[in-house]
Amino acid sequence: MADRYMRSEHTFHVPVMGTGFTIDTPLRVAKYGISSVISLVDDVLIEQMRKLHCQRAQEPYDEIPGGQEDARARRITAYLNLVDRLIRRQIEAVRTSPFEADSEITRYFEMLPDTAAKQAYRDMQATEGAEDKARKQDELRDMVAPGTIDVNIMTKLDRENYRNGKQLPAEFADAMAALRGYANSTVASSIIFSAGMNQRVYAYATEFGDFMPDESGFIKKKIILKVSDWRSAMIQGKFLARRGLWVSEFRIESGLNCGGHAFATKGLLFGPILEEFRRKKPELTDTLHKVFAKACAAAGRPVGDSPLEMRITAQGGIGTADENKLLLEYYRVDGTGWATPFLLVPEVANVDDAHMQKLLTATDDDVYLSDSSPLGIPFWNLRNSASEEARHGRIEDGKPGSPCPKGFLVANTEFTDVPICRASRAYQKRKLEQLAEATLPVLQSNAFREDVLAKACICHDLAGGATINAGIDPGAKAAVCCGPNIVNFSKVASLQDMVSHVYGRLSLLTNAERPHMFIRELALYVEHLRKELEKCSLELSSCAPQYFTEFRENLLSGIEYYRSRAEQFIQDRRSHFLDDLHHLGDAVERIMAAHAPEETTGVAN
Repeated sequence: MADRYMRSEHTFHVPVMGTGFTIDTPLRVAKYGISSVISLVDDVLIEQMRKLHCQRAQEPYDEIPGGQEDARARRITAYLNLVDRLIRRQIEAVRTSPFEADSEITRYFEMLPDTAAKQAYRDMQATEGAEDKARKQDELRDMVAPGTIDVNIMTKLDRENYRNGKQLPAEFADAMAALRGYANSTVASSIIFSAGMNQRVYAYATEFGDFMPDESGFIKKKIILKVSDWRSAMIQGKFLARRGLWVSEFRIESGLNCGGHAFATKGLLFGPILEEFRRKKPELTDTLHKVFAKACAAAGRPVGDSPLEMRITAQGGIGTADENKLLLEYYRVDGTGWATPFLLVPEVANVDDAHMQKLLTATDDDVYLSDSSPLGIPFWNLRNSASEEARHGRIEDGKPGSPCPKGFLVANTEFTDVPICRASRAYQKRKLEQLAEATLPVLQSNAFREDVLAKACICHDLAGGATINAGIDPGAKAAVCCGPNIVNFSKVASLQDMVSHVYGRLSLLTNAERPHMFIRELALYVEHLRKELEKCSLELSSCAPQYFTEFRENLLSGIEYYRSRAEQFIQDRRSHFLDDLHHLGDAVERIMAAHAPEETTGVAN
């Protein structure tokens, strides 16, 4: 199927959501040309889903037990190969289906944005002659291109693994094995590296030819870096380029206005970050090409004079077609990512019925930026999820902490030689005993205790939506890592309707007062600043004055940037947008003044 490398004309993708929500999303949406992302964290879930889909497709299933040699990588390879095979069959079925109402090929073209392929489809519909119509239909069939089966590695999750009490070589660590599992698969797609740079994982990619361009410049397995700012993109891009690896896409994500783990910047806002990429993309491309070309020449690999394709995409909190259009047209990004709204689309994401109802009625109080992640990174959480209810229940029963059934987030060696998880019963018991023996002020002691107890078993519980729906684990205590944007949608939607919402053909918003995504992110940063200052006052975190000075300056600079651009890119509710900027700017100054040393009670304007 040589044409499977054609790119669909959709301008959005479905990002990774948790471990289970998008574990088989490509099997649901790729046949319509929509790309989506599978998490490679949980190979236990991956093996369970391989068994499920083998049974559904009547394919033979040979179990890969966890104790076998290189089981993690082999499980990932086997699952991705299965998904690749099944999607190829789906695409053939789409291409051979009749152009009738609600047929698969009709749905494919109806969902496309206004592109050349969509216009060709409309021309075919308007054609009256049977022979001409049939010819145009055949041409349309050749245009059908699948969405890609992209994968995500959160590079911080690189647990060392042991056998018979001995640590295995580095290539058997979790992120390394996941990379190998993807590299050995048949898929032609992209791997997204998120959560910062892992040098050994990046260097390991050089051992697999699929990450290298062929003589025509084609790369079967592309690299995407999820980044929060320009500096990170340049540093990580150069590291890879020096090793002959090209970054095909930089995926910019809002620091706080997203789902799952939130990687806050020092007050650098989404708009100004996008503006820098818009202005400096040629510089980024040319700089990395020079480094890349030098590395390729040293390795004796051919490379052209012109840089390979480099895409810039953006995601995090997008909620309306106007915001989507702003990113595509003003900031000139090559695509956008829509995650949280698709949790309400059963055709796309794995959400069990009980949690679907909770999402439909979620309020701002129900969705909060928590301390639940054992990694110590802020994590968006649904307050009334079964996972959170179970966590509180264990605390009330005097048995806080999780049994840690999977252990993908083990990283703490405070009490043990072999790392354990901060959400585990073993860690929390020891840490609480240590705190009980310490002599600390009451407020500080309570805050430390609350932080310990907040940690949840997310590596297991985020699979719950998938395992409940599939009947694998009907009693699972699911966690839900939706972003704050979920409160603006309160209806279950079809895939076709949500795609139409993305492209502005209809609106599924149910919150008429929803603030612009830039305002929402700014408000989240103002609240984050307040919390960071409170932690500092309780001595729960370091208190470098320069950090807060820089944070304040970045926020105020971002506010001024939005104020100066409002005329250009804000059409509806512009006065509300400007009023919100004013109020949030005042809030920044009030927060800083409230936490200033006594001898400096105010903050200079």
